[in-house]
Amino acid sequence: MPILTKAIKGTQDVLPQESHKWRFLEQSALEVAENFGFREVRTPVFEHTELFQRGVGDTTDVVQKEMYTFLDKGERSVTLRPEGTAGVVRMFLEHGLFNEPMPQKLCYLTSCYRYEKPQAGRLREFHQFGVECFGTASPAADAEVIALAKQLFDFLGVHDLQLELNSIGCKDCRKEYHKALHDYFSAHKDALCPTCLDRLDRNPMRILDCKVPSCGEIAKNAPKVTDFLCDDCRAHFEAVQSFLRQMNIPFSVNPSIVRGLDYYSRTVFEFVSTAIGAQGTVCGGGRYDGLVEEIGGPHTPALGFGLGLERLMLLMESQSLPFPEADKCSLYIASMGENATQRAAQIAAALRQEGVHAEFDVVGRSVKAQMKFANKIGAAFTLVLGDSELESGKAVLKNMDTGEQTDVTLDSFEGDFMRISISAQLKEMEDLGFDTNIDLDAIFNHN
Repeated sequence: MPILTKAIKGTQDVLPQESHKWRFLEQSALEVAENFGFREVRTPVFEHTELFQRGVGDTTDVVQKEMYTFLDKGERSVTLRPEGTAGVVRMFLEHGLFNEPMPQKLCYLTSCYRYEKPQAGRLREFHQFGVECFGTASPAADAEVIALAKQLFDFLGVHDLQLELNSIGCKDCRKEYHKALHDYFSAHKDALCPTCLDRLDRNPMRILDCKVPSCGEIAKNAPKVTDFLCDDCRAHFEAVQSFLRQMNIPFSVNPSIVRGLDYYSRTVFEFVSTAIGAQGTVCGGGRYDGLVEEIGGPHTPALGFGLGLERLMLLMESQSLPFPEADKCSLYIASMGENATQRAAQIAAALRQEGVHAEFDVVGRSVKAQMKFANKIGAAFTLVLGDSELESGKAVLKNMDTGEQTDVTLDSFEGDFMRISISAQLKEMEDLGFDTNIDLDAIFNHN
């Protein structure tokens, strides 16, 4: 019969042979963030719509075109989160984290939702690793957040990434810049798309981020924001660059970067790759010193970034970077008959309590079919149990890599297996040139 339905367009399933890659990326991101003092938080998948309208900005493509917004059963407008920062700011305020010692360093792994044309690296449901740092206006914090992203890329072995940096100033120096942009784009009104015509009076900076080719061509010659920075913003931007040089983090200044969300101020940055096509921005972020206040809290300088995990995965695969192998079965116990299967279940349960990946037949296959299955799942060792093994209390443990067979006693099997398994792993390490120098006799004979 035909399948009832398929995955919704713009979403994707993660299959067992791929899930370990995702887990590796997620764990790596959290571990690197932890080294910088960032602690994990989790927020709901949906929020009240006004949070994103106020926080993200009602002149952005995200709010105007891409949000999944609906009325719940109480006739309240709710929206699936299109990005991670606004929800974390809401959490920061609602739970009074602004009363805690600053800076508050938070990180998260989250799914986000935007209705846009699906393509490689850009899905309607996508996943991000993000960090947010509250309570510091120091340019050192800007550099530290950028360094965190850079260290994650270095840890994963990602190369050929360009860090592009800009400052879009504060609300004071942006007034003059907005006026200059308005004057410039007003002279090209006839060539602007309808969306940008609407932005012209409300927020002309958004025109710089328009994806319509004709608007993009006009924007190339628009005034540069770096020519309008006030003294404080210019000094802050120069200090950020100085810190990055001290950290040996290469960068280039790109005055055209404005980012796609309205809450940014001063520093904005992107890590860009040319290896994954049009969706080359793998990580982007910056300061949002006015966002906490905009959402209803006290003035709190803050900054952060979002890193797209789908794009990072694409980039790593395009560079043929290695992922750790998926966990494999340490022991498969093949059994013949009900009594043998029950003993296999008992042994597997005891080994699992010790953290060993052990499996036994739960389908009712023949021994030959069980051994084929053990080979298919990459079991490191196999043990065959039948009536004769149960009667004698002994069985044969086989190393599937070397073919070596060892007689084992079932009454002491769990301890014997742990010893044999660890011994095999140490030998593998020694064959690779490592000096293990571990006395197994001292470990297993200790009472």
